[in-house]
Parts: sequence; C-alpha cells; structure tokens
Amino acid sequence: MQVMAYGPAEFAEQEIQAAESLAPFLDKWPVVWVNVDGLGDAEAVRKIGELFGLHPLALEDVINVHQRPKVEPYEKYLFVVMQMLLAGERLETEQLSLFLGSNFVLTFQEQPGGDCFALIRDRIRKNHARIRGAGPDHLAYALLDAIVDSYFPVLERYGERLETVEQEVVIQPGRETVPRIHHIKRDLLLLRRAVWPMREAINSLLREDTPFIARETRTYLRDCYDHSVQIIDMLETDRETAFGLLETYLSSVSNRMNEIMKVLTIIATVFMPLTFIVGIYGMNFNHMPELNWPWGYPLVMGLMAVIGAGMLLYFRRKGWLG
Repeated sequence: MQVMAYGPAEFAEQEIQAAESLAPFLDKWPVVWVNVDGLGDAEAVRKIGELFGLHPLALEDVINVHQRPKVEPYEKYLFVVMQMLLAGERLETEQLSLFLGSNFVLTFQEQPGGDCFALIRDRIRKNHARIRGAGPDHLAYALLDAIVDSYFPVLERYGERLETVEQEVVIQPGRETVPRIHHIKRDLLLLRRAVWPMREAINSLLREDTPFIARETRTYLRDCYDHSVQIIDMLETDRETAFGLLETYLSSVSNRMNEIMKVLTIIATVFMPLTFIVGIYGMNFNHMPELNWPWGYPLVMGLMAVIGAGMLLYFRRKGWLG
C-alpha cells in the first residue's frame, strides 16, 4: 500500500504493509490518498474496509473485478468503478475501484504498477498549488481525468493501424488482412464496453448533488466529461472505418478476381481462331502446303501471328487491356 498524505504546506509519503498503520494518517492530514496494488490478499482488503467503514457490497465489487464502470453513493463516501487501460502490446483493461470520502481517496488496483497516475504523484510531491490546496474531491477528479486521457494515445494508435490496413486493403490485400481487421474490431469493441459506461459514470458525478464534490470541482469534471464524449466520437469513427474495411477488402478481392478472369478470357479468345486454323490444318495431312511448297508452313505460322497480334491490338483500342 502506498500512502500520500498532504496539505497546502506539508506532505508525507510512505509504503506500509498493515492496514492498522493508516489510522494516524487519517487523523492528522486533510487529504490522504491510499493506493492498494493487487487484490490477492482478501484479509488485508477486509481490514482496510473495516478501517474506512466500507460497505461489504462495495468490497465485494472491489474483489470481483470486471465490473461495469459506475458510481454508487453511500452515506460517508462515494464508490466509483472505472476501467483503466494497461500499457503493453496487447490491449487489456484493469478495474480501478475508488472511494471518495471527506478527507481520503482510497483506490484499489488489480495489479501492481502500470497505472497512469505518475504525473499526479509528481504534482503532489512538487507542491503543485492547485492539487495541494484543494480537497480530496479534486484528487479524485485528477485520477479520473488521468484515466480518461489515457484512452487518447491508444485510440490514436488504432487510427494509425487502420490507415495502414486501409492502404493494404486497397493496394495488396493478403491472407493476413482479414484477421488483422477482426483483431482491431475486437479491441475497439473492448474499448467501447469500457468507454460508454465511463461517460455515464462521470455524468452522474457531474449532475447528482453530493456533499463529497465541491462546486468548483464540478467545473473540472465537466471538462473530463467532454473528453469522454470526444473519446466516444473517435471510437465510433474507428469502428465504422473497421467495418468499412471488410467491405473494401471484399470489393478489392473481387476486382482482382475480375482482372484475372479478364486476362484469362482474352488469352482464350486470342487462341480460339488459332486453334481453329491448327485444327483445320491438321486434318489435311496429305494436302499440307509444305509438302509441295517450302514456304507453306511459315505462311500459316505468320498468318496465325498476324491474327493474334490483330486481336490484341483490337482489344487494346477497346480499352480491355492496359
């Protein structure tokens, strides 16, 4: 557990192992942020819940992850659930459970490290006037805003991937194109399941009257809500592009097949009269011109070449070639 306790003039940071060590911080400091990394120790989570007076149902939602982003008001605190993105090659989400009280912010993360709160910790350590002079509601807003903003670079990367796949679909679609499109669609669906309820949760914090969020903080939450709406717009645009890429892929493959069939048809058409000449020529063995005239065979071959070249020239003028 990491504890960051601060006020306008003082600051303390400490790593602790036992829940009982949190009590002195709650009694002394105006704002206390307790971040719990990992949910493997159920007994430690239970003791933290007893210390902060958390409802058993809220603790059950903390331990049972993959909850839908939501906001639940309680008498002494607000309970907020968000889906936080994990940095890595694969797109993964992690549940963040946040409790906002009168003088504390308690956060539970599924896995140690890998969060998007490094900048907030630096601002607290460097005595940033806005966050150090405000209450726990502003800290909760800063954490939620960091989660929302972490979606932007992820969506930008998926936008770049869609542009690359779009060029591949138009120029040279291959066997790996369709699996790549389906992989992007699956990730975008995962993002959609996290973003839409997240917007509703932030809107709930913004609209509902609660004593744990000051009026000034609601102004910042409005900006956070605008960011969530912008993320949804980007997400829906990328999903429409991904769906359109499948249709473009099928159209591109169909066009390539048509081009191949056209070339094969032209080749067959060119050889049809030549085959006819060779067939008639071969049925009259006793009357072949070269038996009595040495230039008969070259004449027939030249005639076939002229016919083939003439047909190709005709197809080119019609626009069927080139």
